[in-house]
Amino acid sequence: MTRRIKSMCRELYEKWLKSDRLSEQEKKTLSLMTEEEIKDSFYKEIEFGTGGIRGIIGLGTNRLNIYNMRRINFGLGQYLMDKFPDAKERGIVIAHDNRHMSDEFTLESAKVLNTFGIKVYLFKALASTPQLSFAVRHLNAVGGIVITASHNPPQYNGYKLYNDLGCQLIPSESDKVIEYVDAQIDALDISMPATIKENIVYLDDEIDTAFLESVTKIAINKAENPSDLKIVFSPQHGTSYKLAKKMLEDEKYNLILVKEQCTPDPDFSNTKSPNPEEPAAFELSIEYALREEADICISTDPDADRVGIACKNEDGGYTLLSGNQTGALFLDYIIKNSGADLKNSYAASTVVTSDIGKQICKVNNVHMDFVLTGFKFIGDLIHNYETNQPEKKFIFGYEESYGYLFSDEVRDKDALQAVFMACEMASYYKSKGICLLTRLEQIYEEYGYYLDKLYTFVMPGAEGMDKIDEIMHGLRANSPAAMGGIDVAQMQDFGQGIMGLPSANVIKFYLSDESFVAFRPSGTEPKFKVYCCIKSENKKLAEQKLAEITKDIEKIMHQ
Repeated sequence: MTRRIKSMCRELYEKWLKSDRLSEQEKKTLSLMTEEEIKDSFYKEIEFGTGGIRGIIGLGTNRLNIYNMRRINFGLGQYLMDKFPDAKERGIVIAHDNRHMSDEFTLESAKVLNTFGIKVYLFKALASTPQLSFAVRHLNAVGGIVITASHNPPQYNGYKLYNDLGCQLIPSESDKVIEYVDAQIDALDISMPATIKENIVYLDDEIDTAFLESVTKIAINKAENPSDLKIVFSPQHGTSYKLAKKMLEDEKYNLILVKEQCTPDPDFSNTKSPNPEEPAAFELSIEYALREEADICISTDPDADRVGIACKNEDGGYTLLSGNQTGALFLDYIIKNSGADLKNSYAASTVVTSDIGKQICKVNNVHMDFVLTGFKFIGDLIHNYETNQPEKKFIFGYEESYGYLFSDEVRDKDALQAVFMACEMASYYKSKGICLLTRLEQIYEEYGYYLDKLYTFVMPGAEGMDKIDEIMHGLRANSPAAMGGIDVAQMQDFGQGIMGLPSANVIKFYLSDESFVAFRPSGTEPKFKVYCCIKSENKKLAEQKLAEITKDIEKIMHQ
């Protein structure tokens, strides 16, 4: 860290420490900070990334707190008032999850927007991300906010913004909001009333009922004997519990709840990880499943926009599916069972998602679009089709990070839809005498074998940002000629705005055997992600290729 940045951190720290806005307890907390904590808390303003704002709760310009929340919402309020002449009447919807400070951040957001006279719709209790997206569209609001840090650890919270289409802000929109936010006075200079004054509408059960009705419309094959399917379900202490429970019980499935993980606990006390992408999230679910001899385990993340699945295998244990594998199962199931004319249909995925989906669509003459990472780009794609080619029918959108969407009544990934379809699909295949793992092997036989692997490198703080920049610069300046002994056939630098997509800090190497390796810094977390999609004749050969490619990835990341 340069002397200038260190001096700036100290100056900002002293300003906060002396501010009349802070309570004595907050000042005491600041006074106990170490130099390292001061540096990380003040070296930048907390900023928007791929999925909105996500950060550690605490005091400072680079932390989530009520002061930064006021500043962000003040900019948002001015943006909405300038963009929508009817913003006051149409209003904005706010939802929140179970995290620390979610209630407080929701209240601060409502109070700030209320000072502009903008109507605010508030959910009475915890509400999921897809519920928010649906509610924005259902209520014809000018936008929405979800206070959540998704599947991040307990010390995090976040802020996701939605436009009037129920879609997360795309870059052209978020950049505009950022301009308004950056133009605001200092966060510490914004005063707020103690309570909300007016124009607050609390949403009742009607919105939940309408949302669940939209979810169940995605049904393709009504389960003949749903009670034959034994399901272990966990909401990971989050927002999906109430609606998922009602939905699955209404469908008459044999539902087994992981009771310890059904309470809205901000510390996630009874799970090793609230992230269904990680095996640790399934440890307790699998204990239940082994005891109950369940067919399938399903887990959502806390804000219910991601879903993970573990299936009973031939050995009597449970195999966790990757996001790519689940996406392939869903896509194949829709295409093979919808009974609809797919000539005017389209699916959507991201540039770092496995190419097996592209192959499934190619063989079945279904058009597939590719977008950048971030489900907002799939939501925006749906809107573009809706506007310019309304005859085209959206059938499925997904990304490797366990996000899926079946109905465009929601414009973000929807775990409730995915839970519903996973149970229907598993029930359907069970009635045919096979399980999801068997069907997955059949898909590989039909379309070719694909092995996917995600490597995540955590790089926190200012030093982490410098390292990330160094790696990406190195890949652009000295691109590898081969990886794992396989020639690089093509380099795609999405920073150049290729494929008609916005510029993004992603580099993808296609190898001569049609495998690919993609490098991408996370947009909301201090992480660097490397995505591998290995194409081969069988699993053994694919694993051998991956082992060699992994060696080169390690060299690149630790050079």
